[in-house]
Amino acid sequence: MKKIAYIEIDTHAEVAQAFIDIMEDSQDFSVDYYFSKRVKDQVNHSDEAVFLSDSSMILDQLKGKGYDLVVIGTVHRYFNTFLAITKKYNTAIITHNLNFIKASKLDLMKSIFKGDIIFRLKLWLKEGLFYKSKVYQSSRSLFVLDEALMSERYQFLPLFYTRDFDRAKNEDFVVVIPGGVSQKRRDYTYIFETIQDLKIDKSYKFIFLGKASGYELKQIENLSEKLPENIKIIYFSERVSSEEFEKWMQKADVLWCPIQQDTEFFSMKETYGVTKMTGNLGDAIKYGKLAVFPTNYPSGLDFIIPERENILEQLKIISETLFDFYATYNKKDVQKKLEQFLMSLI
Repeated sequence: MKKIAYIEIDTHAEVAQAFIDIMEDSQDFSVDYYFSKRVKDQVNHSDEAVFLSDSSMILDQLKGKGYDLVVIGTVHRYFNTFLAITKKYNTAIITHNLNFIKASKLDLMKSIFKGDIIFRLKLWLKEGLFYKSKVYQSSRSLFVLDEALMSERYQFLPLFYTRDFDRAKNEDFVVVIPGGVSQKRRDYTYIFETIQDLKIDKSYKFIFLGKASGYELKQIENLSEKLPENIKIIYFSERVSSEEFEKWMQKADVLWCPIQQDTEFFSMKETYGVTKMTGNLGDAIKYGKLAVFPTNYPSGLDFIIPERENILEQLKIISETLFDFYATYNKKDVQKKLEQFLMSLI
């Protein structure tokens, strides 16, 4: 049995959870997980080997364990630490922002003074920000989680599979909008305006399945006071628990994902579907839900439906459309692909 160390001491707890889920009953690999407290608190890890870690501990924790492969879930900070790991171990990095990876030292220097200056100065002075390119270059493999982002440099890591669960019939038509309620990455203003203008007789529920705060929270509160009785919205002013997220994703008749095509990471432009993956892709696969995306989102996947003008009618039609997620995304097949791929790296 081959041994893997999976490290997530920064962010992307949801990707760590996906790795735990797909590998939990593997016959070919044993995995040790090294998580920061923040990540550890967000994942379910009943029988897994999970160790509390941070950038000051991880190098000592890996010593003498004989790992065949070290997978780093995120490299957005602690660059000096991760560089040491990539030089010493057979390492693979899951990549999330491809333009950030390509950024030069000059690009990084300019970006330091465009955002959270104190935090970015800390990355530069204490965490080796300018080692960023060396970390990615030293890593044996670079992974992407969306097949559309594959290239000669980036290999596809199959993680997401469709869960089995009882699909209850809803009394209301349930539309789930998954993700943090922020205008930065999704066009919530458009969603609010569309819901406000709805004129329908049937009962609808729109679930904003992510934390809302600031201006967006005020917009939702105002919207909820103006809606007729047959249209309800549910929203959250605190971080959505995994249990709550699971409940509403299972109930969803359809997903509505108003992704802004262009976004930023470290003050650098990233484009969803081109240089960056949206987590809504994994959500749709995991819960076996068809999803409506903006027309400008580049995707060849059959379960991603480009939005049309009459969105309400489209959502209803899509919810009644049968799509066999299990044919492609059942756990057995996805796990087999993943194990074969990981074995090829060792």
